Amino acid sequence: MATEDKKLYTLADVAVHNTANDCWLIIEGKAYDVTRFLEEHPGGDEVLLSATGKDATDDFEDVGHSSSARSMMQDYYVGDVDPASFPSKPTYAPAKQATYNPDKSSEFLIKILQFLVPLAILGLAVAVRFLTKNTDVSN
Repeated sequence: MATEDKKLYTLADVAVHNTANDCWLIIEGKAYDVTRFLEEHPGGDEVLLSATGKDATDDFEDVGHSSSARSMMQDYYVGDVDPASFPSKPTYAPAKQATYNPDKSSEFLIKILQFLVPLAILGLAVAVRFLTKNTDVSN
């Protein structure tokens, strides 16, 4: 078929072709009807079926297909896919953190008191015990 006869599809148009009887893939912005290739695919039909309904470019490139496999793709080409039909990629947003406060004197004071108050109570208890013990011995 000549390239002029090819149609422009949306992601939704291609996504409906997701069965073993009707399987289309999107690779590098082009739609391929690979239905008749499912049984011949060296990786099995499940590999192709799992890549339907999305942009399968990364899946295709990760495998490292040969140049003959790439040339075979033209036999299955049915048209281009409108890039505007793809969902926008999420942008990275850093986690929101509290602003840095170099003056943490109130927090520091609380931590010191949490340490000193029990220590003072313990010291007082030891002193009372010591003083009451000494007065018992002297009588």
